[in-house]
Amino acid sequence: MNLLDIVVKDAINTDLTPESRNAAIGELLDLLVNAGAVKADLRDEFHKAIIKRENKGSTGFGHGVAVPHIKHEQIEQMSVAIGICKEGLDFKSLDGQPVYSVFLLLSPEERPSEHLEAMEAVFGNLSQETFRKFLFQASTTEEVVTLLGEADSSKLNT
Repeated sequence: MNLLDIVVKDAINTDLTPESRNAAIGELLDLLVNAGAVKADLRDEFHKAIIKRENKGSTGFGHGVAVPHIKHEQIEQMSVAIGICKEGLDFKSLDGQPVYSVFLLLSPEERPSEHLEAMEAVFGNLSQETFRKFLFQASTTEEVVTLLGEADSSKLNT
């Protein structure tokens, strides 16, 4: 699965400035709502479900990245929002370090295999130091989209 197939280009923020993990998730959901990928009346329900998932175990897996995610019956199409927080954010990460890049993944509940494919695509790239470095340095949506395209084309080497 390609990142550009699931990342909503209008839901990329290279200057995320939330006060908390929950606020960051809310900001990313708002981007998806504004981009038309999430129905506005479902935003709060999804936010609660994602926070509930986070409280069971952080999706901040280390190296400055987090991938909060849910599968939900009301999600019609898989979508990803990306936020880059230059200041760093306490996401209760496994390594105890701040998070700088957040990929919020929303998946239809009835398509678990696609959810796993998307997670593999996201984690596969975020596990590469070069990808994380270029992502953190991106200052525009266009730069992020270019990076995602390069990753999808496997032009980016570690």
